[in-house]
Amino acid sequence: MNETLKLARLGREWSQERLVREIERYAKQHLLDVASTASLRVYVSEWENGKRAISARYATILRALLGLTDGELRGTGEPAVSLPTAGGYDELVSRIDSARTVGLDMVQSFMDQTELLRTFDRQMGAASLVDQMTGHLARLEDALTFAVLPETRRPVARALAGAATLAAWQALDVGAVERAWRHYELGKRAAQEAEEPMYLVHAMAEQANVLLDAGRPELAVSVVQNAQREAKGRVSSRLQAWLHASEAEVYAHTGQPDECRRALDRAATVLPGGAEDRDPDMLSIFLNAGHLARWRGNLLALVGDNEAVDSLYQALDVMDPTFVRASAGVRCDLAQAHLARGEFDQAREHLREARLLAGRTGSVRRRRRIEQLTQKL
Repeated sequence: MNETLKLARLGREWSQERLVREIERYAKQHLLDVASTASLRVYVSEWENGKRAISARYATILRALLGLTDGELRGTGEPAVSLPTAGGYDELVSRIDSARTVGLDMVQSFMDQTELLRTFDRQMGAASLVDQMTGHLARLEDALTFAVLPETRRPVARALAGAATLAAWQALDVGAVERAWRHYELGKRAAQEAEEPMYLVHAMAEQANVLLDAGRPELAVSVVQNAQREAKGRVSSRLQAWLHASEAEVYAHTGQPDECRRALDRAATVLPGGAEDRDPDMLSIFLNAGHLARWRGNLLALVGDNEAVDSLYQALDVMDPTFVRASAGVRCDLAQAHLARGEFDQAREHLREARLLAGRTGSVRRRRRIEQLTQKL
């Protein structure tokens, strides 16, 4: 029985019939041949009941629709793209020699690819990128595995740290929490080898999101506090502001509103001014006054503060429209804030918009929150 396929489908609140329609839609968009509607209905049922193996053609479609790796989809636990195995010393030496040719231009190409995947993720969501992200990580790990000298390994490790953290966030968004955790661990190891404290601190603090989603907010507090200690005097002002806001988030989830507000104030104090939202040394971070206003509104809504509504509408007014998943988050936050004030009509409207936006990105994480809020209406 293929529990992973069924759970991934249910995580999107899709019936088997909806999955059939999505397969047909994807096939039409990508000019692929698939079976008739009646046959697809049988296939989906048999896939989930373990009566039919998923062929390579349909595995490609399902990975893109559901954000699963090939190993997760087939229940093998193996990655979609594995590292080639060396057949002997000649091949091993060949790989090592090839790794020596990895220069700054190739490392920059790796980082450009990560940035492209980050842009696609922001606008379209993570589910459709699982094959590209898996392949990208495999190529980076391959380059690092066979690089010998530190001057070659460090730049590749730095590129891998950034890519692994992005892959972890994408996995968390589609509900693949164990994959997310493993990718964060990979990002931390790569950052340590690269001797890049900013990448290490970022991966450490982001890992707290997995613990929050798993219902372990107290442990998440400890994780972020450890990241703060690691960061002391070693990170940029923008990343330090992001860390303070991350700390505020875990305090909000542990029911400590005063600590939450103090951490938000610390974030505002150290955040650089101006419209720029990215640090040249830490491209994974998007944070300026507008982003912080959105984050502040989210957390104040969680702790039931009336100030949340004003902060969130302010953030909505200045939000970059390409941040589709973030826009869905703001709509959820506004729904929660209006619910706290008994303003149910406004809450319903924002949830309607949030549902549409979440549908565009395939975010299981956002859908889960939307349904939790809908139950309160």
